[in-house]
Amino acid sequence: MFHNLHLIESPELVLLVASIIFFFSIVAGKAGFRFGLPALLLFLGVGMLFGSDGLGIQFNNPGAAQFIGMLALSIILFSGGMDTKVSEIKPIATEGLVLATVGVLLTTLITGGFIYYVFLWSTGYETLTVAESMLLAAVMSSTDSASVFSILRSKGVYLKERLRPTLELESGSNDPMAYMLTLLLIAYIQVGGMDLQDAVIQLLVQLSVGALAGFLLGRLAVILINHLNINNESLYPILLLTTAFFTFSATTLCKGNGYLAVYIAGLVVGNAKIVHKKSIGTFFDGFAWLWQIVMFLALGLLVNPHELLPVAPVGLLVGVFMILVARPATIFLCLIPFKSFSTKGKLYISWVGLRGAVPIIFATYPWIAGVDHGGMFFNIVFFITILSLLIQGTTVTQAAKWLGLIDEPERKDEFGIELPENIKSAMSEIELTPAVLSHGNKLMQLAMPDHTLVVMVKRDGRYFIPKGNTELKENDLLLVISDNDKALLNAYESLGVKDYTLKKN
Repeated sequence: MFHNLHLIESPELVLLVASIIFFFSIVAGKAGFRFGLPALLLFLGVGMLFGSDGLGIQFNNPGAAQFIGMLALSIILFSGGMDTKVSEIKPIATEGLVLATVGVLLTTLITGGFIYYVFLWSTGYETLTVAESMLLAAVMSSTDSASVFSILRSKGVYLKERLRPTLELESGSNDPMAYMLTLLLIAYIQVGGMDLQDAVIQLLVQLSVGALAGFLLGRLAVILINHLNINNESLYPILLLTTAFFTFSATTLCKGNGYLAVYIAGLVVGNAKIVHKKSIGTFFDGFAWLWQIVMFLALGLLVNPHELLPVAPVGLLVGVFMILVARPATIFLCLIPFKSFSTKGKLYISWVGLRGAVPIIFATYPWIAGVDHGGMFFNIVFFITILSLLIQGTTVTQAAKWLGLIDEPERKDEFGIELPENIKSAMSEIELTPAVLSHGNKLMQLAMPDHTLVVMVKRDGRYFIPKGNTELKENDLLLVISDNDKALLNAYESLGVKDYTLKKN
């Protein structure tokens, strides 16, 4: 249908088709949330539907797909870092970093060994060398938990034992290790050998330079945001986006790992006090989703589904081995020194080791580098990613229920109001109970400390500004602002208020 789609001849047609594909992707993503399917799987499916074996869009440029993936990952990792609270990951930081480094290496070794013997014993496939087997395993060694938590959040599911921050930290920080192993193994195969000491030094240099550059450039971004007085508020997100791209490219050119750098820079910015923080966060959230869609669609368009059939048997064997053996073995071995998680918690972490867009992007590196079997590697990784999303991605919520790891949901920010960073005050939301109203059912009868205001009331889905003689009712939600949070907490205690949230600037 779209075999003759050429940008120069018909840019309007390209724009029309692109808008239709995006619309289908958004609708598919919404349907996925409802039925518990990962959005990634559906975006890939839309790309395959419109691709060469579907409606006929011809896209066979792995270099372009790799470039799109590089841009998308730098934005997604930066945005993910901004959304990560240091207070949440600090208690499990060591465990998360061990999983992101040692875990990736163990996954590569265990899976690589299995791949070597699968190809050695299978008929119909050429035998792979140990290095080639390890390369295929390294490409698939990182996990993608972003799609998992889009499902958990859409279902309102919360996890015990700090499982959510652990998985988010692992998935946000394990891509650099997989990326470096992939490049090192490609170089090893092309050169015909590599000194182990040189490989370890390269690994340490990339990690250290990436971490240092990410921290320093993240601090620089905070200074720029807070001290550049820009009249147009909408330019602040653009400024931060510019610093994210600069961080990735400058770090990579300095022989550091750009993916690690942008994640750490995002972590620094997201946990600092910056102006227009809420609008910047909203911009990056939407922009990250846009690039996820673009990346997944490009990868879906790149694959030829009929080429997946020949690799299905070996892909099925390797995929099931990774899910049932390699991932659990890696998790239990890495977490031996720690007592942070129960056996059920470790089993859940093992089950949520999804393969996602990142392994598919990394699979383009051997293909572009001209490594033998590079095209086959890409198809195997694509098949295993689909298998992982179908088996694991559709059962993450049910697995948490089976293992008894569902936690009580966090209290939602009902008013959605955020004060500027330069206002030193505390803002809280309290729900009125009969015990609180026993002191009196009018606002003036609530014993609040000085310099404290009840600025808004939510009742039955409606919002209004109260007065002193406003009659309060059970289940009313009050928005309270105070410049003395200690006195406010003492007042809550005397009133018998137990259900409240407190946000301090």
